[in-house]
Amino acid sequence: MSELHTAQKAMAAYLRSPAGDGAPEGIETRRLNIYRDLVYRNIEGFISSAFPILRSLSGDAEWESLVRDFIATHRCDTPLFLRISEEFLAYLVAQPADPQRPFAAELAHYEWLELAVDVAQGTVPDVAGDSDPSALSPHLSPAARVASYAYPVHRIGPSYQPLEAAEPTFLLVYRDRDDVVQFMELNPGSARLLHEIGQGGNETVAELLLRLAHEWNMDSEDLCEFGIAQITAFNRQGVVGLRSP
Repeated sequence: MSELHTAQKAMAAYLRSPAGDGAPEGIETRRLNIYRDLVYRNIEGFISSAFPILRSLSGDAEWESLVRDFIATHRCDTPLFLRISEEFLAYLVAQPADPQRPFAAELAHYEWLELAVDVAQGTVPDVAGDSDPSALSPHLSPAARVASYAYPVHRIGPSYQPLEAAEPTFLLVYRDRDDVVQFMELNPGSARLLHEIGQGGNETVAELLLRLAHEWNMDSEDLCEFGIAQITAFNRQGVVGLRSP
């Protein structure tokens, strides 16, 4: 290992964990402190902006301790600043559950989805027009995500922090045609419908709904009527696209 490489590794180790690694030789303390503070402030700024609700639940000292532990202990898989929030989410998921905030990882995932949808590549689907939707093949917008949570993460804030899981919560996060991120709570049936659409394939709307009616042991006519109306509404909102199979 070259002398330069050794010096770079020592510097990086110190900046990640100033309390645990000795300061590199030959660099004055004032400069080290500037670099150390810049690293923390830049990373903390990205994390705070990506997880504002999670941040609001923590005191300053607690939050700083969490972020510094992330910097010191988490091995990132990417150098891209835009992916820092995703790396922080991975760090939280790997941590033991906090009995005071057992919902923390799920809340962080919900907040991260907003950024993921906002920067997702791809075009929001167009409105299908006057074509019969039952004969078209549905596909999920590349800027839409469906997630289920054990906690009602969309309601959590400083005044509401549940300690126990409740009924599953199903949420849709999507970018509309005006490039605005939208949020919607779903019932289990609509969540399953969007999940199936997101799996891809060449099924038409009618074929998909008939399959689900059989799986759910429901009247196919009733389910098709509801399902077509639901998919048409999702298409108008930019959540689902419809194309020829």
